[in-house]
Amino acid sequence: MEAKIKALIEEIRPYINMDGGDIEFIKYEDRYVYVKLKGHCLECAGQDFTLKNYILAMLQEEIEEIEGIINVEL
Repeated sequence: MEAKIKALIEEIRPYINMDGGDIEFIKYEDRYVYVKLKGHCLECAGQDFTLKNYILAMLQEEIEEIEGIINVEL
């Protein structure tokens, strides 16, 4: 499961990089994907929208078991 999630995140990483941000996969646990947003994504007012309406939607399209996504601030 983690390998598939990582591959999907790698597909969208270039689009996030174009805006000066980045995303790192942390873990998959209890049907939730944990990621860390970096760069401009940290300051972006639309980070929740991007996480839920773009990244989560894309992940759920491929992996129905995923219930949510959490941005981990390490």
